[in-house]
Amino acid sequence: MAAHTGNTALHSPEGPPPSSLDRFVRAQERDYAQALAELKAGRKRTHWIWYILPQLRDLGRSPMAREYGIEGRAEAAAYLAHPVLGPRLVSCVHAILGQADRSAVEILGEVDAMKFRSCLTLFHVVARGEACFANALQVFYDGKPDAETLRLLGPSAG
Repeated sequence: MAAHTGNTALHSPEGPPPSSLDRFVRAQERDYAQALAELKAGRKRTHWIWYILPQLRDLGRSPMAREYGIEGRAEAAAYLAHPVLGPRLVSCVHAILGQADRSAVEILGEVDAMKFRSCLTLFHVVARGEACFANALQVFYDGKPDAETLRLLGPSAG
């Protein structure tokens, strides 16, 4: 996880420290263009799912999933509002929606298709006016969000 310096007491308990998203920005510097190209081509071939289409940290077990997992609603909202990360996430979801004649498993593989569903569910819950998450849930998962993500987000998530 990215090192954080300074007094954490200065940060609101409702939101992550401003530097908490830096880990995503740094990781995406390496792989975002490749990830978007793969999604537009309709087949994920390399390893970037954790920081391009993130899910809640509590869903992950691997070190990468834990490192790039989203802490909760506040960090997800900050990710979506970030001037680089938010638009990139939306672009990736739109690229996958461009492959609507295929299944998420065909595009992403079985394990990453589950992570994508979790990602869509998370950002659908926190998004304000961005329809791509609900659209992708409808197209690829018959409109059914990931139940475990909803459970972790709490009763107001459903």
